[in-house]
Amino acid sequence: MPQLLNEEVVRELLSMPDLITAMEDALAAFSAGSVVQPVRTVLEVGEQHSFFGLMPAYVPSAPALGAKLVTVYHSNLERGLPSHLASIVLLDPATGALEALLDGRYITEARTAAVSAVSTKKLAREDARVLAILGSGVQARSHVEALGHVRQFSEIRAWSPTRVNLEAFATAMGARAMESAEEAVRGADVIVLVTVSTTPVVKSAWVKPGAHVISVGACRPTQREMDPSLVARGRLFVDSRAAALQESGDVVMGVAEGIFGLHHIVAELGEVSAKRQTPEEVTIFKSLGLAVEDVVAANLALVRAKQQNRGLAI
Repeated sequence: MPQLLNEEVVRELLSMPDLITAMEDALAAFSAGSVVQPVRTVLEVGEQHSFFGLMPAYVPSAPALGAKLVTVYHSNLERGLPSHLASIVLLDPATGALEALLDGRYITEARTAAVSAVSTKKLAREDARVLAILGSGVQARSHVEALGHVRQFSEIRAWSPTRVNLEAFATAMGARAMESAEEAVRGADVIVLVTVSTTPVVKSAWVKPGAHVISVGACRPTQREMDPSLVARGRLFVDSRAAALQESGDVVMGVAEGIFGLHHIVAELGEVSAKRQTPEEVTIFKSLGLAVEDVVAANLALVRAKQQNRGLAI
């Protein structure tokens, strides 16, 4: 019988250390060409310009076959609902029959942070001790947890334009609430951008040599989260070249404006060549999120649900 796994069950089945390992393997499989996955299909919905995305993937090595249906409705925040909602469908790779339906909101939150942890593990300096987070939502919280598994931070700084949210986040996560984005970023070793801004929130002049920058927001070709001169200055890594050159405004607009060329992307995170070369270089990871990450995480949850006899029959 097909299984239904709600968010509560998925949370209990997936630990962050296990997700980090699973995402590192999934990214390597994707970059090795052993995953079948197109760039996501995105529809714009309604006057609020909300988004509905379809993200299918087939992972023969698992084996796993499925798709995530994700929506981004920033107007949901006024309703007391998450802005990002998702459902993940898993199919039997041998027959195409429905195997499971999983709530994908938490999987999206956790696997995104786990991938950022992989980037930190591979690209941040070993002696990174100061973490700066721009943003105060669920992604900010999950990133503090995930990155703490790969680096030992002695200081966590945070900034968000909404002061009440910033203070709540800082209290919950043991971070210092800073007065400005610049104050948070200057001197930081790892800088995480998890904002809903469509224009740059960080300037190159604020970022010190040797820093690692993770950009999670600005996932449309008309949006930017980073100063173009910062992207040009840093060694740029992505989860998918094809996706970055189609979906990321930080990349697409920089190329269109002649600030840098198509070959400015050094490597995909899953490639063996994705590593730091010198202590002083600035590394940048532009995260867009891949269907393989969702399908692998969902499949891991389903395998464990079967082992523990969890979930409901549909």
